[in-house]
Amino acid sequence: MSDTPRLFCLDTVLVDVVLKVAALPERAGDTVAQEQLITTGGGFNAMSAAARHGLGVVYAGRLGEGPFASMAEASLKGERIATPIERNSNLDTGICVVLVEPDAERSFVSSRGAEDTLRAADLMTLDVRKGDYVLVSGYNVMYPGAADVVLAWLAQLPGEVVVAFDPATRMVDIPAANLETMLARTDWLICNATEGVRLAKTPDVVEGASQLATMSDRLNVLIRNGEKGCVVATNHRVASIVDGFRTNVVDLNGAGDVHNGVFLAELAEGQSPYDAARWANAAAAISISRFGPASGPTRDEVAAFITND
Repeated sequence: MSDTPRLFCLDTVLVDVVLKVAALPERAGDTVAQEQLITTGGGFNAMSAAARHGLGVVYAGRLGEGPFASMAEASLKGERIATPIERNSNLDTGICVVLVEPDAERSFVSSRGAEDTLRAADLMTLDVRKGDYVLVSGYNVMYPGAADVVLAWLAQLPGEVVVAFDPATRMVDIPAANLETMLARTDWLICNATEGVRLAKTPDVVEGASQLATMSDRLNVLIRNGEKGCVVATNHRVASIVDGFRTNVVDLNGAGDVHNGVFLAELAEGQSPYDAARWANAAAAISISRFGPASGPTRDEVAAFITND
């Protein structure tokens, strides 16, 4: 049995229909997309970024049957991401329509599918071992039923399994009890500045990271802060700023996921949190210079980017 860490990702895989528009249409209005892209997204963004940095990755979710599921399956196989959970033969994989404006801001409309049928018995088939990493999204602990399944499964994992939690865009919709339970088992809270300051109840990102890192005796914090890079606070320590990199912004979609995947891959490789965060900053900078969500660079690309900065 190998002792090499793996990443188990619960964040669900969807197919993204990405449309680049000059502006969002008014209600009952119409617009024409300047560019379009149909690609595997959702949890695939973080998983592919981690896989491209050499980390073994397992999708801890359910695929379906249909054209979207086939696209997702091909993408996962292309990145050598394992899919051990039995597929749902009655539903296709869900989709997400993404509207990208000229300033790279995104708006989303999702339609859920087979990924929404994950059950407790499915998770119990996964061979998560000490030293492995588990990535959980806020969407995994938001909805009744599904949240109970995920939180119960996390509670029975060995304490040596590293749990990372990204509360995601709809953090305010996570029930307070679920959020409290999730944070109590979290080893790495990884979120953006808006989510971080809301959780910490302070407008200052650095102060917020420091405060959050005192919430339990296992919690470490990384707050992504856009072009400024990110802020890292290891457990019960004062936060440090890890500077970002200059880049040409084309599309912000999936940038946070790329950052998450690369950060966890570098941690699993044995890098310090601060070195892993700098590497993740560089990967995210490359990602947002490309159109589309699953645009995480390879490790060699990041190395060259850092060297030439």
